[in-house]
Amino acid sequence: MTPHVKTRSQRSQRGRTPVVRVRGRSRRRISITALTCDKPGRRSRLIYRPRHDDGRRDGRKSFSWRDYRDLLIAAHQQLGGPIVLVWDSLNVHKAADPQEFAEARDWLTICYLPPYAPDLNPVEGIWSLL
Repeated sequence: MTPHVKTRSQRSQRGRTPVVRVRGRSRRRISITALTCDKPGRRSRLIYRPRHDDGRRDGRKSFSWRDYRDLLIAAHQQLGGPIVLVWDSLNVHKAADPQEFAEARDWLTICYLPPYAPDLNPVEGIWSLL
């Protein structure tokens, strides 16, 4: 996709949202899953996998458990140490397969975020003070 470049006279005025027109198919989708890796005394790392929806694959637009599993195995091989994974309550994350996978590997610990925690969200914390 190539963004349309506006000339100086076509640029948005103050207070108006600029619109950038893009040529190409608008229905293509790219999903990305990523791990941020922090180790004391070392630089932080980002390990990620993109998934392109080209319309020809297995019909899935989102990641499956196999995609997450492959990313975790690759991350473990790259890092060479234990992984503590913090996940939300997405149905793929809460399925039986990830739990069985983690139980079979001593290097993987999965922690789940609570489904709703306003005390962890600063924006919602403001409303609780009023």
